[in-house]
Amino acid sequence: MLYEGGARRLVLGLKHGDRLDLAPALANWMAQRAGPLITPNTLIAPVPSHWWRLLRRRYNQAAALGNAVAKRLDLPVCPDLLTRKRRTETQDGKSPDARFANVENAFVVTPRHKAALAGRDVLLIDDVMTSGATLDACTRVCLEAGAEQVSVMALARVKRDG
Repeated sequence: MLYEGGARRLVLGLKHGDRLDLAPALANWMAQRAGPLITPNTLIAPVPSHWWRLLRRRYNQAAALGNAVAKRLDLPVCPDLLTRKRRTETQDGKSPDARFANVENAFVVTPRHKAALAGRDVLLIDDVMTSGATLDACTRVCLEAGAEQVSVMALARVKRDG
């Protein structure tokens, strides 16, 4: 979906409005469109939140979506495959270059999952993609740790100017 109008309200409800009840329906929509990204070897993993943000928000909306997509597709999910090793500034209002710099070296593969990642295909799940910086950073970490291929899926995409 484009991140505007009603779609934006749905995402914000899930992300900031404690509307976890939206996750199954939104994930069902995502699962219906995930076919070209799925292989028999796919492992689903959400983009992680930093522990400080989890403490404040009480949940990771990408994990809620990832768990529901995995359930719908009957695929394994690893909610903590990746760890956000440092707290990053909010991406809001940043230029694309600043967004990429902000998340550089912010993610690692959780050590206990490193062996399970080798040779696997990964489907990264996030709620909103703006510049792609966060998904790019997570993809790089997965590939460096031995993932065979990484696909990404976001519930909504911010419309690019031009």
